[in-house]
Order: sequence, then structure tokens, then C-alpha cells
Amino acid sequence: MDAMAERDRDRRNTRPSPHDPLLARHREALDLFTERVHAIRPDQWDDPTPCTEWTVRDLVNHLAVEQMWVPPLVRDGRTIAEQGDALDGDLLGEDPVAAWDEAAAAAREAFTAPGALERTVDLSFGETPAEEYCAQITIDATVHAWDLSRAIGVDERIPKPLVDFSVRAVAPYAAELEKSGMFAAAVEPPSGADAQAKLLALLGREV
Repeated sequence: MDAMAERDRDRRNTRPSPHDPLLARHREALDLFTERVHAIRPDQWDDPTPCTEWTVRDLVNHLAVEQMWVPPLVRDGRTIAEQGDALDGDLLGEDPVAAWDEAAAAAREAFTAPGALERTVDLSFGETPAEEYCAQITIDATVHAWDLSRAIGVDERIPKPLVDFSVRAVAPYAAELEKSGMFAAAVEPPSGADAQAKLLALLGREV
């Protein structure tokens, strides 16, 4: 292969994917939640969180199981029915930090595989483009990173790109969020609220 052909091949192989911004936000959301998980002290796992029915461990388990669903749905093309109850319950085991790290890495690998975001996945509410599924996972990890931050008393700031992405993604169906059962009813944001506070209020968080 001559030098010009090799350069052309390299340019094709490094051309940005239209999904790169979404995958970047997904990576940032998982990284943010990972930082918070690694900041949990041993005596904090049973502490309450802003998600009133969940302890810190419950919250981390929820996010970990959410990531565990990604490979079978996106990579393997399995349906909810085929997967059954294999991912029910507390799956964090004796080392919850390691369990989270493993689940997050597997989800990231599944979403970044060639062609993954062009697929359709079977979710509880029907067939959904994998791209939309990835966006939902990203928003959930972003907001729950704030929940975990508040629960364990660490920095609650969400990076601006994640705030902006979440607002854009949530706004079209904000009125339906409470009906979905995924989020509490929206609350009034405080006077002078910034973009992060407005996002959290939209998703039922008292800031």
C-alpha cells in the first residue's frame, strides 16, 4: 500500500461517528458516578439518599443493575422476557465498588461496539432505538450521581455538558416523567436557580 492510500485509510478509520457526542456524555456520566462510588466510606452504605426508599447501597445497586442490562439487550439482542429474573435483587455482592466498576465497563463496551447504537432494543415499554436507550442510561447516571453525592456529602456539581445534554433530552417529554414512575413530580426550582438546579427540580429533586 502506498503512502497516500494508507493516509486515506487512516482518515476513514478515524472519521468521527455521529454518535460520538452521545457516547462522550455516556462516558462522562459513568465516570462521574464511578468517582462518587469510590468516595463512599465503609460506614455509609446503609445511609439514606434523596431517593427516599433507597439507601446508598440500594442506589448503587440500581445503577449497577441498569448497566448489567446493557450487554444482553444491546450486544446480544435479548428481550426482557428472555433475560427473565437473572438481574433481579441486590447484585453488588461483598465488594460493591468492584461490582459497579465491572458493570459500568461492560455497559460502556456494549454501547461503543461498532453498530451498537444503530440497533433496536427490547425495553419494558417496547422496542426502542439503542441510541435513545443510551441517552436514558446517561441521564439516569447523571441525576443519580447527584443523589449519591448528596447522600455521602461530597461535591454535588454536575459537569455542564452533562447538565446541558440532560436538559435537552428530558425537555420534550418532561410532562410524562412522573407518569413513567422513574421520577418524582417536578418541584419549583429555587429563585435564581442555575441550569443544574432547574434540571434537578424538573426531576423532582429538592435542591
